[in-house]
Amino acid sequence: MITTFVLIAIAVLALAFFLGMLRGRASAVADASNLRGRTRSLDLVAFRNLVDPDEENYLRERLPRGEFRALQRERLRAALDYVQCVAANAAVLQRVGEAARRSEDPRVAATGQELVDTALDLRIYALLAQGKLYAGILIPGLRISPARIADSYEHLTRALSRLGRLQTPPHPYKIAATL
Repeated sequence: MITTFVLIAIAVLALAFFLGMLRGRASAVADASNLRGRTRSLDLVAFRNLVDPDEENYLRERLPRGEFRALQRERLRAALDYVQCVAANAAVLQRVGEAARRSEDPRVAATGQELVDTALDLRIYALLAQGKLYAGILIPGLRISPARIADSYEHLTRALSRLGRLQTPPHPYKIAATL
């Protein structure tokens, strides 16, 4: 009986955690011009290197097992930081899209909806990737590859740039991402 209550409590806490992650902690953003200071810069090339299966295989073959496990844990922790940054940026961009889709200009509204959809998809994928990365930290031999996040993030930044061009044509908006 006590085990059942403990399992139910864990399930409720997990559900609350996941709902909180999806809801996000991003404040309202009126438009793309208000992004300065709300998003964090990230290096997509470095992230791709951290989650590259070929790089992992290279290190696995050349390092002693214990050294590889320790290094792999560090690499996965760094990748986890990147994924959390992507999720936070996506939450902010989702708010930008929500504001844009209320526009009277149908092109701005459509691009805003695309931004919302892409940001939500990316946030869900980031949540799943975080679970995989945590599992990889606990079990360093586990093969995981959340590299698709970088591609999704690039798609999101392109949608933001299109929105910026539509809202104020001479100045497209971008968030910092080193490609």
